[in-house]
Amino acid sequence: MDVNPGQIVLSKAGRDKGKKFMVLSVDIEDGYVHMADGNLRKVENPKKKKLRHLVLTGIEIEKLALKIKEGKPLQNSEIYKEIKLLDLDETF
Repeated sequence: MDVNPGQIVLSKAGRDKGKKFMVLSVDIEDGYVHMADGNLRKVENPKKKKLRHLVLTGIEIEKLALKIKEGKPLQNSEIYKEIKLLDLDETF
């Protein structure tokens, strides 16, 4: 499964283990993604995390992914609201 901007991922390592984030950008060469949750990790200061420390859910927030692709600014409240609407089982 590929990881794309706008996709929801779960952290499986670190102090943020089990938390949901939305991918903002992907650096395949280095194996990192930049992600935010709109609450503790804001769009202005995204979390940089290795791909191997993430669980890919396969869920993509299409309207936010489109904004990222078009280069439009994202609001933290948009990301936070969309993540809160998801009812993901933490055992992904």
